[in-house]
Amino acid sequence: MSIGHTLLGLLESGPRHGYDLKRAFDERFGQDRPLHYGQVYSTMSRLLKNGLVQVDGIEAGGGPERKRYAITEAGITDVAGWLATPEKPEPYLQNTLYTKVVLALLTGRSAAELLDTQRSEHLRLMRELTRRKATGDLADQLICDHALFHLEADLRWLELTAARLEQLAMEVCG
Repeated sequence: MSIGHTLLGLLESGPRHGYDLKRAFDERFGQDRPLHYGQVYSTMSRLLKNGLVQVDGIEAGGGPERKRYAITEAGITDVAGWLATPEKPEPYLQNTLYTKVVLALLTGRSAAELLDTQRSEHLRLMRELTRRKATGDLADQLICDHALFHLEADLRWLELTAARLEQLAMEVCG
């Protein structure tokens, strides 16, 4: 996810302070990975330097001065371009699970055990996501569905690999 583009998109509804941007980001997108304040302010500094935001006001308070940021026309154009550009599908051709299976075979360890352990972990996470989905709002449900679909694909791969393990061992180990 592009943090910069996301913060720019949040600014399209009106100027905000860094604190407000962090809170809005965390509410909408950061349930599992909230932003750190340092990340917000370093991103805003970069966006300011690149002319995508401007300081809309500075307020003095009990602590440090609070800058209010506003998106510029260049920022709006940048967000529009980012939204219109499709994300590159990730084919996962270099896969850690595959690497572990091959290394298990090469080192004489049980690749079947590795696959069983991984299957159990996938199923545990799927149960957790299914519980979260049942109690979540629509945004949470959609996020959980996305993760569940990927986990289902991984499970299919684990089953297929387990079924072909003997053949793979012959090819890998000779």
